[in-house]
Amino acid sequence: MKRNVLVGIIVIMTIALIGLLGVQLYWIRSASSVKEASFRRSVNEAMAKVVYKIERLEKRRAAEINPFPGMLSFNKHLDYSLFSSTHEMDSLISLELNIRGVDTRFQFGIYQPEFDLFIMEKSSEYRKQLIQIGYAYPLFSADMFTTPEYLLIYFPYERQFLLTELWGMLLISIILIVVIVYTFSYTITVLIRQKKISDMKSDFINNMTHEFKTPISTISLACEALGDKELPRSESFYDTYIEMIREENSRLSILSERILQAAVLEKGEMKMQLEMIDLHTIIRDVMKSIRIQVEIKDGEIRTNLLANPSVMEGDKVHLTNLVYNLLDNATKYTPRKPDIRITTENSNRGITLSIQDNGIGISKQEQKKIFDKLYRIPTGNIHNVRGFGLGLSYVKAIVGEHHGKITTESEINKGTLFRIYFPYKIPE
Repeated sequence: MKRNVLVGIIVIMTIALIGLLGVQLYWIRSASSVKEASFRRSVNEAMAKVVYKIERLEKRRAAEINPFPGMLSFNKHLDYSLFSSTHEMDSLISLELNIRGVDTRFQFGIYQPEFDLFIMEKSSEYRKQLIQIGYAYPLFSADMFTTPEYLLIYFPYERQFLLTELWGMLLISIILIVVIVYTFSYTITVLIRQKKISDMKSDFINNMTHEFKTPISTISLACEALGDKELPRSESFYDTYIEMIREENSRLSILSERILQAAVLEKGEMKMQLEMIDLHTIIRDVMKSIRIQVEIKDGEIRTNLLANPSVMEGDKVHLTNLVYNLLDNATKYTPRKPDIRITTENSNRGITLSIQDNGIGISKQEQKKIFDKLYRIPTGNIHNVRGFGLGLSYVKAIVGEHHGKITTESEINKGTLFRIYFPYKIPE
């Protein structure tokens, strides 16, 4: 997939996601507004009924107390506690609110604004809220000759009550939003990963073609030289070209083996031939085959093999390949005078193998990816180094098969240290 296509897909999906989230949030807000309006309407209806009942009750009781009808207006302004108790008022309001589905705590008070006085109140704790943000309903508003009192009501947990009423819809909305965001993120991650894999496979094919082309061309030239009757014949002539063919053929075998190893790892078909082996012997054998490459660059390999015992359970072939891959990388990624140090020591019922070089190093960001299959660091001079990007992924797989651990320490232009722990005995 081309980069522009991938970027276009991501942009379109991002816009679509933002649109869906916007619609979902708008729907939630609309539902909340409708519920809030319904709550206010229910409260207004309930309180209108309460005011009506209060007025009837107070007038009837005032009439019972006052034998003179003309004094009714005066008696209306007597202390409400003479006619109704706070408990009675609370029960009356609760009944009307519950009938209309408003089942949440409330505070109320009868307030006389002319004297800034609460004639009756459920609790003095909420006076400020009752006056500033409470619902207000005038009492005896038909009496034109007196200043009316107000029945104030305040719901301390109004917002929580509305959210509780909406919890079903909110839960569905939240789940949908989470699913959409997760799906979007996962899709983008998969697309980016597929793009990287595609790039790495293309790079792998190019590298593989180049790696195979060189020895094939060399063998072809050697065969042409051996078949050219015009060239002078001698024993050294044959030895030279036969040795050249043998070396390039060996190189082809190594390259083929690496690709086969990658295929085996991917299919999970690796079979370990376990036996008791001496790790120091493997290290010395690998050093013999790679020392020439180091000396060509005027470098050296130094060992400090302290592990005693150095015998462990493992697969000799795979462990040999593991050590070879690490030493080969240390040589290839050190442009000048490689200084490679190999150390072993006993630790925690096993052996720790350390291989350190003075090469170009690996950045902190890239250290997390170096064990990924086909991954090759895309910066610096590494492009000048041939390879498939299979070596370290194979190394990590072999370490895992031996129930070991591998860690990396590296700094740019200061070299790299690979530290590997192997148990003496692989757990069954």
